[in-house]
Amino acid sequence: MSRPTRWFEDLTEGSVYTFGDHEMTEAEVIGFATRFDPQPFHIDAAAAQASIFGGLIASGWHTGSVVMRMMVDHYLSPESSLGSPGMDEIRWLVPVRPGDRLRVRITVLRTVASRSKPDRGIVHSLTEVLNQHDQVVMTMKGMGMIRCRPVTGAL
Repeated sequence: MSRPTRWFEDLTEGSVYTFGDHEMTEAEVIGFATRFDPQPFHIDAAAAQASIFGGLIASGWHTGSVVMRMMVDHYLSPESSLGSPGMDEIRWLVPVRPGDRLRVRITVLRTVASRSKPDRGIVHSLTEVLNQHDQVVMTMKGMGMIRCRPVTGAL
């Protein structure tokens, strides 16, 4: 898979990127939760049916992990992405269920060039995760450290 190359200068305030398509299967939901978030409504169909959710739901951490994979595959550039100093305001708004198809919409909120390291900047963004019904199921605000476009042909 060919990943995009996006430099700091390409990520302008107000830009919107939409990508991804991932189906949350029941086996995947139960497998992830069994390993990392074994609450009954994530791993046991009968218990989940009797819960406030009325059926199995994916762990929010599973949803976040799927989003990270889609970001690596479709948004982050291996040439310019330098990691992240953190995420803020993670919200799980609508339960994600087996059979749901997820995609991602990222809006660039602000960009700040580094004063101490002129080869990079910080990109502040809003990530929204949507299901097949166009419901926003998860949001988070994040920061990415992104390398500036290399200077070529300098005198």
